[in-house]
Amino acid sequence: QYHGHSGPGLSMASILEVCENGADIIDVAMEPMSWGKVHPDVISVQAMLKDKGYDVPEINMKAYMKARAMTQKFIDDFLGYFMDSTNKQMSSLLLKCGLPGGMMGSMMADLKGVHAGINMILKSKNEPELSIDDLLVMLFDEVEYVWPKLGYPPLVTPFSQYVKNVALMNLMQLVKGDERWTMIDNHTWDMILGKSGRLPGNLAPEIVELAHSKGYEFIDTDPQENYPDALEDYKKEMDENGWEYGPDDEELFELAMHDRQYRDYKSGVAKKRFEEDLQRAKDAAMVKNGYSEEEIKKLKRAKADPIIAPDNGQILWEVSVEGPSTAPFIGRKYQHDEVFCYLSTPWGEYEKILTGFTGRVVEVCAQQGATLNKGDVIAYIERSNIFA
Repeated sequence: QYHGHSGPGLSMASILEVCENGADIIDVAMEPMSWGKVHPDVISVQAMLKDKGYDVPEINMKAYMKARAMTQKFIDDFLGYFMDSTNKQMSSLLLKCGLPGGMMGSMMADLKGVHAGINMILKSKNEPELSIDDLLVMLFDEVEYVWPKLGYPPLVTPFSQYVKNVALMNLMQLVKGDERWTMIDNHTWDMILGKSGRLPGNLAPEIVELAHSKGYEFIDTDPQENYPDALEDYKKEMDENGWEYGPDDEELFELAMHDRQYRDYKSGVAKKRFEEDLQRAKDAAMVKNGYSEEEIKKLKRAKADPIIAPDNGQILWEVSVEGPSTAPFIGRKYQHDEVFCYLSTPWGEYEKILTGFTGRVVEVCAQQGATLNKGDVIAYIERSNIFA
């Protein structure tokens, strides 16, 4: 089975080569996700292989077009706000460094995060500032330098991140006028020392010497021995929480592989975090398109319905004796019969306030404990499509 990204632009040639050498299965993608930094499109791959006389399955075009439309929808709804525009195209710059296309998103985020800091250092040294493109080329060159010296670890998660992180730290140090290899995180050291298994290549002498200077020991044992058998503990946690193991125990597997993320998912913390991030990304996109904060607020309100205070009183997001409502946050979805908040009236009653419809919060106008008059707006909620 062959899995390769289109990042450097050689994917079709690579696919033809591996098929001529006996590959049985080729990983492909479909529009609007295909090409770019991911796989080539299934239609193009099928056409090429058919032309070469290979026996390839037919494509259900009705299913293809439906899946294509669904994919475009989730790009429009949320994924598109987090995709760097450079990830939508191939780049021959990837040929030298060997990093997979999947690393481009995190790499661009990292570069944007350190860009201002690097330019501050250069400015203090009376040296010319660098653009993001300048840094990108420098980072690719540094990855090309670092990769063989770390023993050619396979450039897939998590090892590609380790190589990229070391290269980025080296770049930072070089800009400051310091030496390479002074900032290597513990996970990368574990890989270097053999705790993740034997590296494909040999470590550079300078890396070996650096490890010895720090008192580190290299190991050549089964990497599984470095991890305790915690399966029974995870099963116990699933059972105590009443979580289903899922088909083929895949839910149990997710907990064991990504325990913090899985717990955040089950508790709703991950969803809250995502919806907040999405709203910030949407706002940032509108600012980028020239809208002011006040204009953004007006646009949101125009598409939303206000939740109005029915009486005078003090706003309370939680009343524990009533089975508390959680304080709202931008992006949270409420059902039509869900308690939105409470109003503590002057005559000592707690009045439940329902949204009356299903929708997502786009603005909160009253904070906990605020005193409201009848008719004041508590929040704005955008109604959800009944199929959403």
